[in-house]
Amino acid sequence: MSKNHGRTGEDWELVTVEDGRGRLPLDTDKDPEGLCEIVAQSRILDASLVRELSVELPPRTVGHTWQLAYSTSRHGSSLKSLYRRLKGSDSPVLMVIKDSLNQVFGSFLSHPLRPSETFYGTGETFLFMLLPRFKCFRWTGENSFFIKGDLDSFAIGGGSGHFGLWLDEMLYLGRSSPCYTFNNCCLSERDDFHVMELEVWKFW
Repeated sequence: MSKNHGRTGEDWELVTVEDGRGRLPLDTDKDPEGLCEIVAQSRILDASLVRELSVELPPRTVGHTWQLAYSTSRHGSSLKSLYRRLKGSDSPVLMVIKDSLNQVFGSFLSHPLRPSETFYGTGETFLFMLLPRFKCFRWTGENSFFIKGDLDSFAIGGGSGHFGLWLDEMLYLGRSSPCYTFNNCCLSERDDFHVMELEVWKFW
C-alpha cells in the first residue's frame, strides 16, 4: 500500500499492481457490517483478516451482515450437521478453515453447501489463503467444477481427479491440490491436513 497526499490535503490509499488485486483505490474506513461482532464470534478471524477478505467478496455481499451459520467448536464436526444448518438458505457462504499447523484458508461459495449429484455454483466461487500469506484463486474458465456435496465428503474445484479443497464427513480430514477450476496452489502446507476449526458464514 502507498499513500498519496493530493492537492487538497486529503489522504488517499492506493492499491498498487504489486498487491495482485488490480482494484480501484480502497477506502479502508468502510469496515464490513458488524466487524466487532464477527471478530467476537470467530475463533479464527481477527479484524485484519476480515478486512482482507471483505475486499475480495462479490458486490452482492456488501452491506450485508456476516452471520455465523456453523462452526465445529459450537456445532460439532459433522458434514450432515453443516448441511442441516445451511438448509433453506439462498445466501452465498464463506468457509474458513484453520488446520493443525495454524494455517488459515478456505473458499467463498456462490451458493450454500448441500448434497448434490453434480457440481453446481457460479464463477463467483473462489479459493483463498489467509495465513501465513494472503492470496485469492479465482475461476479460470477452464471448467465449471465449483461445488460438489456428497453425503460423505464435499469438494470445491476440480479437474483431472484433483480437488482444490476436499473435506471428509467428519470435517476433520482434508486435502488440497492444484486444480483447473482455480489454477490454485495447495492451500495448506501439506496436501493432506487436519482441521482444527472450521467456520461457515452467511450474509443477510
